[in-house]
Amino acid sequence: MTTDHVEPAVPGGECQREPDPSDSLRTFGAVVQALREHAGLSRVQFGELVRFSKHTVESVELGRRMPDASFVERAEEALGNTGALRHSARFLTRGEAGLAAWFRQWARLEKVAVSLCTYECRLIPGLLQSEEYARAVFDNSIPPLSDEQLEAQVTARLARQPMLAERPNVTFHFIVEEHVFRRPLGGAEVMRGLLDHVLELTAPRNVTLQVMPMDAESHGCLDGPVQLLETPERRRLAYSEGQQNGRLISGPKEVSLLYQCYDTLRSQALNPKDSRGLLERLRGER
Repeated sequence: MTTDHVEPAVPGGECQREPDPSDSLRTFGAVVQALREHAGLSRVQFGELVRFSKHTVESVELGRRMPDASFVERAEEALGNTGALRHSARFLTRGEAGLAAWFRQWARLEKVAVSLCTYECRLIPGLLQSEEYARAVFDNSIPPLSDEQLEAQVTARLARQPMLAERPNVTFHFIVEEHVFRRPLGGAEVMRGLLDHVLELTAPRNVTLQVMPMDAESHGCLDGPVQLLETPERRRLAYSEGQQNGRLISGPKEVSLLYQCYDTLRSQALNPKDSRGLLERLRGER
């Protein structure tokens, strides 16, 4: 797992506010609060000890701010010097605007993976979406997103795509259901642009797309979409996402089963050449 190190102090001595708290920030903040309360200190008293304002202490405890190194060191000394805060601070990760909280860890793993496999049956995978298609996806969010939220979502999604070209030695493999390409999300013009975009992104040798045909009589992944990757240490991990949640899967037995399902589906899908031919035909129909 990749982690971000604790950030240096910013001008003014305040900790930097996060766009959207990560789980690690919330957990660290809860530990700070628990230790502070166990020591019988109010936020004002604790703030005086660590030389930060009461409001900064509150923001850290609520996971709203990334604590800088000086905050961690002073808090450690003020709360017993057990090493718990120093150790846990090494695993802090920033909130990332535009990415769902449950997806952030996987997004970081994507950046260092030596191989990435994706099966999708709902939408075009985010790594292959055109800007107009991504915008149409987020236009369908319930409740509706504000203009600022929509732009942040689109920007974050598109920011992941350069890795396909920038990492030519990494294998990217996608299996996508045919009906996803046939659904006119956003309208015919958006779908024409999407098909051109997908054909362009999947042209390099390290990027492979297979389409799962609608008339297939067997299917190895009926339990839903899944992503699989291998880390530089050759560890295999999986990710499964549903309604308003996502799950990183690291258990060897479960990951092995998901790889078996994916390999089965790969044998059932159209080969890459026929898959591109299908997309080219769909492009001509629109």
